[in-house]
Amino acid sequence: MDESMVTGESRPVHRGIGDQVVAGTVATDSGLRVEVTAVGDDTALAGIRKLVADAQGSSSHAQRLADRAAGWLFWFALGAAAVTALVWSLLGQPSDAVVRTITVLVIACPHALGLAIPLVVSIATERAARGGVLVKDRLALESMRTVDTVLFDKTGTLTRGEPALTAVEAAAGMDEDRVLALAAAAETDSEHPLARAIMAEARTRSLDVPVASDFSSSPAVGVRARAEGSVVEVGGPRLLEERHATELPVASSWREQGAIILHVLVDGKVAGALRLADEVRPESHQAVDALHELGVQVVMITGDAQAVADSVAGELGIDRVFAGVRPEDKAQRVEQLQSEGHKVAMVGDGVNDAPALARADVGIAIGAGTDVAISSAGVILASSDPRSVLSVIELSRASYRKMQQNLWWAAGYNLISVPLAAGVLAPIGFVMPMSIGALLMSASTVVVALNAQLLRRLDLSPEHSVEVVLGRGATTHSGSDAQPDAAKESRSA
Repeated sequence: MDESMVTGESRPVHRGIGDQVVAGTVATDSGLRVEVTAVGDDTALAGIRKLVADAQGSSSHAQRLADRAAGWLFWFALGAAAVTALVWSLLGQPSDAVVRTITVLVIACPHALGLAIPLVVSIATERAARGGVLVKDRLALESMRTVDTVLFDKTGTLTRGEPALTAVEAAAGMDEDRVLALAAAAETDSEHPLARAIMAEARTRSLDVPVASDFSSSPAVGVRARAEGSVVEVGGPRLLEERHATELPVASSWREQGAIILHVLVDGKVAGALRLADEVRPESHQAVDALHELGVQVVMITGDAQAVADSVAGELGIDRVFAGVRPEDKAQRVEQLQSEGHKVAMVGDGVNDAPALARADVGIAIGAGTDVAISSAGVILASSDPRSVLSVIELSRASYRKMQQNLWWAAGYNLISVPLAAGVLAPIGFVMPMSIGALLMSASTVVVALNAQLLRRLDLSPEHSVEVVLGRGATTHSGSDAQPDAAKESRSA
């Protein structure tokens, strides 16, 4: 007897007697009896946890630019003050030496430099939260601007993570709505994810579903019930084998697309076929297009079969696909991309994504995902909208610009004001009063604070972020001689 286990991918995986399962396995259509063969550090979850810890421990911690600038400013101020005191003392003006040395120290006071980065980070984090993005790691936000490859986990990220009925094919003499209504009647008492998808589509079409009786379920075969005086069965290939029935011709093309195929039999005869697949999120199309517009390579990774992965990738225009990847191997795929010279952001939601999230240059977890994935990421998206990745990139680039501007002002103005305070223009009659020095020091702090406040103008909603990127791209294309279609084909290649 076969069992089914939900692996975090879009399709249940069949397991039979003697097969291995892991903690968290859910039987979708029958009972399950297991033998515990590993506990503690020997379990699959412990192995994933170790991968996360290793990846996090191997990450480099970059020296913050503000700390380096503060160190440079300290030695610059100390040196300038010492030189000022020495020169004016040697010139026989000790009182001027004291005043000008103090003025130098006042001007070089690193108040503005102390605010330059933290204030930008504080406002950027607040704006991110309003846009549905939680920044856990400041370095992750700073690194996002340099990312050239975004690696999406397929299930639950680019797709909804649950099967949906995408097509109905009726046999000769049957109507599509009747086929679906009979299938929904037979599946009414089933708890299987595919049954829920069939019922959901019947409700969407507002069909009158007949009342069914004598329900029974056979693992790996299908369900059987009586409706409108007929025996209705819904199942996969094994059901057709047992009833010596032939699948509809359309099934072969559906199979090539990686779809799940069920047939509906009425009194032993094929009445129609149902196509089910993990539904692609509508937002995913815009997210992929906008990332391409920014020159970012989009890669998809999944444990699903190659045919399923290729179908989703073809629909979205994904540049590169890793299919059939085991959970413990996802981090290796991230390392592979990094070894090719790419800066990688990983977007995922499951326990099996945690090692890859920790290994990536930037880990982005879906807020609706597991706690393990969230704890392994530097950035968390409150929603499952993949377009929020654009918001993170936009925020990273904008905040980095503000950091640079603030650092240049907070430290750069000293290159002019400190020599003036030291009295380099005293021979021509210009001497900076100590009060002016104090005013300049305060003014630099005000300028840094006001400049950081400009970040509040950012609209980081996923919709707006995509519109900005695609709108900018459309303007660029319209102003050039290149054809948009040709550019898109070149990018896909």
